[in-house]
Amino acid sequence: MNPVTLRVVSVNVALPKPLGEKDGETVLSAMAKRPVAAATIAVGRVNLDGDAQANLEKHGGPDKAVYAYPSDHWQWWEKEHRYACSPGAFGENLTLLGAVETDVHIGDRFSWGGTILEISQPRVPCEKFTMYTGRDDAGALMNLSARTGWYFRVTEESTAPVKDAALVRISESGGPTVKEAFAAFFDPRFDRTRRLAMIKFPSLSEAWRIRLRARGD
Repeated sequence: MNPVTLRVVSVNVALPKPLGEKDGETVLSAMAKRPVAAATIAVGRVNLDGDAQANLEKHGGPDKAVYAYPSDHWQWWEKEHRYACSPGAFGENLTLLGAVETDVHIGDRFSWGGTILEISQPRVPCEKFTMYTGRDDAGALMNLSARTGWYFRVTEESTAPVKDAALVRISESGGPTVKEAFAAFFDPRFDRTRRLAMIKFPSLSEAWRIRLRARGD
């Protein structure tokens, strides 16, 4: 197994609050996450303590309990696209340093204190990300670059450290990388045989499995 240790730059949480308006309706979101000041945080099956989702039909749930984004991408966003980055700039719970989407796999497990996290799927930005950033191109930039970050499911609940913390990979699944799982849905050139095999991979989230099946090719 290739050793991977991800430094926790920041742990970020938020409860739903008004983000803006669309079609005359107030849009609620917990996208505007802020760093946790406490030394530790409770990690449950569907949320970090103090975190929640506004739309449970599209967000959250056991397969998307914790969203992580690599600060390794900050330089690209800032220099190439003039998007100022800081912890929570992508609506993430965990701002991490040390690996990107090509380095980690669906099903890889990481220890975070006494908590065990397992990668379940890539992220797809929604319109709330556009509203939060104030940029019409934000979602397209994330999709086209495949700088998506990834979701974790929580396989063991516990209290995790916030300060001077790290996620340590304790098992490597041998499955597709996060970038491959993303490309399997969005890239029309992606090999059909590989995509069909990916659908059967047990650690892939059901939501992503449905996406891949829906391609119908």
